[in-house]
Amino acid sequence: MMMKSLITTHVLDLTKGRPAHGIPVVLEHQTPGGSWSEIGRGLTDIDGRISNLLPEHGKPLRGIYRLTFETGSYFESTGIYTLFPFIPIVFELQDGVTHHHIPLLLSPFGYSTYRGS
Repeated sequence: MMMKSLITTHVLDLTKGRPAHGIPVVLEHQTPGGSWSEIGRGLTDIDGRISNLLPEHGKPLRGIYRLTFETGSYFESTGIYTLFPFIPIVFELQDGVTHHHIPLLLSPFGYSTYRGS
């Protein structure tokens, strides 16, 4: 059984009132020099979730992270134009032990996020 990683996400399509299935997501960590290093990637499942962004037993370090949601291909597959072909969400972790759930509420012309549980 795969354990949930300490960084997870969930995407809800507000135009449909349903989870957004099949959105590619990339997780990156900011290096001390300010560049980005990819540490994980995934595809939202039927419930719009990705619970295994970090490698198994992977522990995130303190620092700045970026989740990039590739929403253009998702909306294109439904025949809907979106203003946002991808959505980067940048957040900071103070420790490597607390679970961080970063949801995305999505529509073609706007989005919102928050610290979930």
